[in-house]
Amino acid sequence: MKLLTKAEEQIMQVLWQLDKGYVRDILDKLPLPKPAYNTVSTIIRILEKKGFVGYVAYGKSHEYYPLIDKKVYRKNYFKGFIQNYFGNSYQALTSFFTNEQDLSLSELEELRQLLDNEIEKKKKA
Repeated sequence: MKLLTKAEEQIMQVLWQLDKGYVRDILDKLPLPKPAYNTVSTIIRILEKKGFVGYVAYGKSHEYYPLIDKKVYRKNYFKGFIQNYFGNSYQALTSFFTNEQDLSLSELEELRQLLDNEIEKKKKA
């Protein structure tokens, strides 16, 4: 799966939120300063060529919808992120969060609880 540019990802975030919409709907949800209508339209056509967006035509108007689920993209993006920045090591990622991000005690305890819950699920499986 191809990665998205920042502009493409911003458009996809809005489209995932809307489920479907016209260029004007997407433009209305973008933060200020808003890009030009033609810019959004061009990015959507690029997303369509990349296989991220489909559309239904109503005359000259097109209603766009995501073809890729947000969870699927997030999983693939995160997999690449871990590979590129942490040498495919979840241990290195965990070390980064615990050592470099100055997490509070309660945040560390929440992380431990999440890990403990996953360990229990794996033991039962």
